[in-house]
Amino acid sequence: MNKTQTARLEGFVLKEAEDYFRQQGFLPLFPPKIVRASGACENINTLFEVSVDKNHDWFEHNAYLSQTGQLYLEAMVPELKKVYCIGPSFRAEPKIDTRHLTEFTMLEIEFAGGFEELLAYEENLLYHLAQKVTHYTKAEEDFGLKTQDLARLSKCPNKFKRFTYDQAITKLQELGEAINWGDDISSQREKLLLAAVDNQPFFITHYPDPMYPEHQNIEVEKFFNMLPSQDNPGRVLSADLILPFGGESVGAAARVHLLEELVKRLKNSKMYKRLEEKGGDIGDFEWYISQIKKNGAVPHAGCGFGMSRILQYISGKTDITEAVTFPANKGLLI
Repeated sequence: MNKTQTARLEGFVLKEAEDYFRQQGFLPLFPPKIVRASGACENINTLFEVSVDKNHDWFEHNAYLSQTGQLYLEAMVPELKKVYCIGPSFRAEPKIDTRHLTEFTMLEIEFAGGFEELLAYEENLLYHLAQKVTHYTKAEEDFGLKTQDLARLSKCPNKFKRFTYDQAITKLQELGEAINWGDDISSQREKLLLAAVDNQPFFITHYPDPMYPEHQNIEVEKFFNMLPSQDNPGRVLSADLILPFGGESVGAAARVHLLEELVKRLKNSKMYKRLEEKGGDIGDFEWYISQIKKNGAVPHAGCGFGMSRILQYISGKTDITEAVTFPANKGLLI
């Protein structure tokens, strides 16, 4: 696969993904890319700080390159019901490896609905993309895909297997891994689980609730406003989609929408503690809190599709820098 073929495949997949959600009734939004800390995912410390020059604070507050448009989308769900955005996510990844980029395209959705509907959207998009690519008559010539890549994609199921986090830990222990409940599931451990499901996409769901009293020291860390499960105390309605080659490619959750609970979870999150260490405070989220006070909120859910890792899955590349046209990481600045 050469650069031209990579560009064709990247453009094809991104267009098909966006078209799919438009056909499902999602309205595109255009969140800002220079933001306060509300534009972070989980780890404030991976934000790129923005300034005009080192001697002049152009902004009144710390400003950063956005990692996610999630809260901007969430704020519009009460009125618009189904929304999405697509654009770059910037993360100061500390290491150079085959899985991480400092800038990558992310497609995010939020909608008035629940957890099962959310997982169905993920399954449907991945199945849709696999079908579109395998039925493209010049996929080998235009995209540089091999016969075995197309055969692999043709077997993409329309329903994915699932492990709860607890089941995933148990399965890994059965496979001989020295892993304890509360540990993060690394990329190498994802590969062990992939092998256990015949190298097909699968979900890890119902992660530990970091706000639960007994879970204060666990390694697993997710975004602060995940909805606690009523059926599984101490767990949240969240899911990671694990793909062959790409690994964890989509993070998803049903969201807390009650304002008091939302603010409580934010202030007690690891994310907020890191924010305070950087001189931030609740004011970084004031616009979002004010929007909820003004327009209210409804039960909703959403996710972010890491399109570079989805392209890894489609192209069968073990190195993420080979799956996109213009890769960028700590060692690649073009």
